[in-house]
Amino acid sequence: MSTIKKSESEWRAVLSPEQFRILRQKGTERPGTGEYNKHKADGVYSCAGCNTPLYKSTTKFDSGCGWPAFFDAIPGAVSRHEDNTLGMSRIEITCTACGGHLGHVFKGEGFGTPTDERHCVNSVSLKFHDEN
Repeated sequence: MSTIKKSESEWRAVLSPEQFRILRQKGTERPGTGEYNKHKADGVYSCAGCNTPLYKSTTKFDSGCGWPAFFDAIPGAVSRHEDNTLGMSRIEITCTACGGHLGHVFKGEGFGTPTDERHCVNSVSLKFHDEN
């Protein structure tokens, strides 16, 4: 997978201020406010920064957490990094292609998904495309 590198000013030119805050500055949207939180259509969710496909709708589930939740990503599309901010240890997930912040992944919450994982993703980090 190719790596997309842009300067801060180049990212600011192509992203909305909210997309820049979340994708490039590791922000978080307020729970329950995201466009894709309760979204149910069939298709693919891509990175809002570089349009790389990240998640298929078949891996999306309703976790009730207030953000879109997926139990698995498209192989190789999402990278994991240790995140020790906010006084806790979490696993941050980013777009492998451009490094854009997506959210965090949580394990062992008992949702009964095939991976026992919840990728908690900001809607702002995603773009949805129908399967046509």
